[in-house]
Amino acid sequence: ASAASAAAEGKQKEKASEPEGDGITEKLDLPVDVDLDKPLDEKLEEMALEEAEDDADEDFEVKDDREHVNIVFIGHVDAGKSTIGGHLMYLTGGVDQRTLEKYEREAREKNRESWYLSWALDTNEEERNKGKTVECGRGHFTTEKKHYTIIDAPGHKSFVPNMISGAAQADIGVLVISARKGEFETGFEKGGQTREHAMLAKTAGVKHLVVVINKMDDPTVQWDEGRYEECKQKLLPFLKQTGFNPKTDLTFIPVSGLSGINLTTRAPDGLCKFYNGPSLVEFLDSLPKITRLLDVPFCMPIIDKFRDMGMYVSGKLQSGKVKRGQKLLVMPNKHAVLVDSIYADDEEMEHAVSGDNVKLKLKNCDEGDVMPGYVLCSTKAVCHVGKVFDAQVVVLEYKSIMCAGYTCVLHIHAAVEEVTLKGIVCMVDKKTGKSDKTKGRPRFIKQGDIAVVRFELQQLTCLETFKDHPQMGRFTLRDEGKTVAIGKVLKVLDSLTEGVGTALAPSASSSAAPDAASEADPVE
Repeated sequence: ASAASAAAEGKQKEKASEPEGDGITEKLDLPVDVDLDKPLDEKLEEMALEEAEDDADEDFEVKDDREHVNIVFIGHVDAGKSTIGGHLMYLTGGVDQRTLEKYEREAREKNRESWYLSWALDTNEEERNKGKTVECGRGHFTTEKKHYTIIDAPGHKSFVPNMISGAAQADIGVLVISARKGEFETGFEKGGQTREHAMLAKTAGVKHLVVVINKMDDPTVQWDEGRYEECKQKLLPFLKQTGFNPKTDLTFIPVSGLSGINLTTRAPDGLCKFYNGPSLVEFLDSLPKITRLLDVPFCMPIIDKFRDMGMYVSGKLQSGKVKRGQKLLVMPNKHAVLVDSIYADDEEMEHAVSGDNVKLKLKNCDEGDVMPGYVLCSTKAVCHVGKVFDAQVVVLEYKSIMCAGYTCVLHIHAAVEEVTLKGIVCMVDKKTGKSDKTKGRPRFIKQGDIAVVRFELQQLTCLETFKDHPQMGRFTLRDEGKTVAIGKVLKVLDSLTEGVGTALAPSASSSAAPDAASEADPVE
């Protein structure tokens, strides 16, 4: 009996000396192979990532069937872009009367009485003090027919890169022109931003441009038809040359951003006798519905990121759909993330579709995992990633010549990367648009030339051919603060994602094998 009791006591001591479990495995029903040394939140994220769905193919229940349209306000500095955007938000209920009175009071204290409307979009202190937009301002308003997101692009030449990122998110461009004597001439002449902004908007994929002739109530103008026609006739040839069709892609509207005339309602009888067309909002509501890429894999270039109780990224869905709990890949680093929350215009949503401007809260994502210029993709069809690509370029403005070894800055979707010209494949005939290989390989290209060239990026970058995905395949080249060329990607030569698929559809032309990237192979 004494021996049995001694054995029982020994067993109890052994049991007491065993390390107690933390209870996590039992409580959470974790799989056996989960590393218990990791923090609890990391374990939960890993489990959620494994169980997450890869696609958002099912039909969503749409709460608001109004079309979502993204508008970018572009034009020369001090043309009145922020004032028009702020006044539109006030007239449509996007900004309440009390907030506007607060802005007006604060502006009066700084002796800036006429700037208060722009403060709805210019939110930081530096922009308000100087009266110049630095970063793309954001706002939104709703009409009976459509829901609009406003992107207020900076007009100063020092902030053109910010303007390019804003234009890349837009469906419709509003080119704001100041009719005030001297201001129109300054903006439109060489060195002004009116020309560059219009050309960059077209390159970014803006199909319809609304040209708003602002400040028509200025003492130097006073709704003068002659001044309106002068601005219009000077702009038309340039915009036509840029690629806009005057009959289908361009609309001219005289407005006053400060007084709100012709923004939401038409001008009073007798004030603007030469124009009897619709107001700005009436015209935007009347535009046909934009075709969205809904039935293709998800793709969203990341415009910005920030941390606020988690990692957030923002951008415009270029194609596909996304829902809460969906698993996505961040390219080019192939990092898997989970969509925790979706926000559109500060409202939390269950899902978003192509064309929406959204903020996504991501799980399993650290500060270094995402950067502006990276692309969120569906796990089943990721975008191409490469460094060497062939492209067709148009040299717009460059005093010298471009030859092998020339370096500049490439803007493609939301990415900004340094690029080197490796070689010139052939010239392109301006009349026929076809490759001209009869003269052999040119040694250089100059202003006005169109050519097929080969570029090499310094870092791996997400890009697609223009044929497969236009928004991911058009780019701008800038050097010394000026836009020197525009172009489109024809072939990605060293894609690391060959065979996985593209954002739209697999294409033989966009997934050439690395050994095909020799200097001798021609580009069709």
